[in-house]
Amino acid sequence: MTAAQFTFIFIATLAFTTLAKLWLARRHLAHIKANRDRVPDAFCEQIQLTDHQKAADYTSAKTRFSMLGIQFDAALLLVFTAGGGIELVSQFCRNQFSSQLLQGMATMVAVLLISSLLEAPFNLYRTFVIEARFGFNNMTWKLYLTDTLKGLLIGAILGLPLLFGVLWLMGRMGEYWWLYVWGVWVIFNLLILFIYPSFIAPLFNKFSPLQDEATRARIEALLSRCGFTASGLFVMDGSRRSAHGNAYFTGFGKTKRIVFFDTLLTRLSIDEVEAVLAHELGHFSHRHVMKRIVLTFLMSLGFLWVLGMLMQTSWFYQGLGVNPAAFESGGSGQAAIALLLFFMVMPVFSFLLSPLMSAYSRRHEFEADAYAAKKTNAADLVNALVKLYQDNAATLTPDPLYSRFYDSHPPAAVRIANLQSL
Repeated sequence: MTAAQFTFIFIATLAFTTLAKLWLARRHLAHIKANRDRVPDAFCEQIQLTDHQKAADYTSAKTRFSMLGIQFDAALLLVFTAGGGIELVSQFCRNQFSSQLLQGMATMVAVLLISSLLEAPFNLYRTFVIEARFGFNNMTWKLYLTDTLKGLLIGAILGLPLLFGVLWLMGRMGEYWWLYVWGVWVIFNLLILFIYPSFIAPLFNKFSPLQDEATRARIEALLSRCGFTASGLFVMDGSRRSAHGNAYFTGFGKTKRIVFFDTLLTRLSIDEVEAVLAHELGHFSHRHVMKRIVLTFLMSLGFLWVLGMLMQTSWFYQGLGVNPAAFESGGSGQAAIALLLFFMVMPVFSFLLSPLMSAYSRRHEFEADAYAAKKTNAADLVNALVKLYQDNAATLTPDPLYSRFYDSHPPAAVRIANLQSL
């Protein structure tokens, strides 16, 4: 393959995925609009028309804004690749550092920072305009800036040593470097799973032990029935940032924690809280978390193997706007550029895998619902889900095709009907 041919394939695929995403978004908007003025029959007794219309308007606003983001992301990717943006950044970094390893690290960090700065206005608008307009945002500017700085600091502390190690291995371990890098990546992710609940999450939120004795007794009885052990039951001050509610368990091994948003506990009854937690425990019982971790690790191994093949071709670099002759063959500088290019363009070529991944996730949700229906009353989970749909302004009428591509959870009507059958 020549560089020109690969450039054509890349641009054509990028155009296809961008147009497909925009088309799906338009379908989604049209379907929501067509069903805006009527509550679905399954929810007509619990959801008011005004709440249904709020969910339709909220989802439509987010979808329309996402369409702008889709176009911006495509344009930015073109500028970085075919437009020569990465090549320019790389040239600048080569002039600043004599070490190939430092050149590569500086290039990757610079591109990531530039991308983050350019995307910051989108995050700000989403938080302080759209979320605020519909009454969900509780974030202050001070808290937003604090979170951003903390995120950058944690990213630097954890990410820079990882990046250094990965690039060093890519430059030193020969033909099978990808196996060594994969091993480091697996260890790093498992480490994060262990330390996140106790050391990272508390930097952003306050976690207080669950105080309500009646709720605690019910939950501990459920945990006993399900054979689940946790290091604690905690309430998170999610209301500091958002009015959305949720519950989850986090961690790995002995660090597992069960966490409730404070907004969730104020809205649901004890029976409903128990049912929601039973659903989360269903994921544990069916080993969904472990299965997803294993799948992620296997996919990352495959991606690294593909990258190992592409690194040996000149058309991969030249087709994406980078001159490979400027780097030492097989050195850390070339490895950094290859790694950066690969993970920037990979989502373009893997877009059609989205429905498969979403279907896999929805299957897990059905299994967790079935588990919750065995351990608690299915009607309580139905009532809890209806309240969550209402409180989070989640649309009850997504476009079916759009949902197949993007939704990790089954559409509301399908999920409720399945639970009622149980």
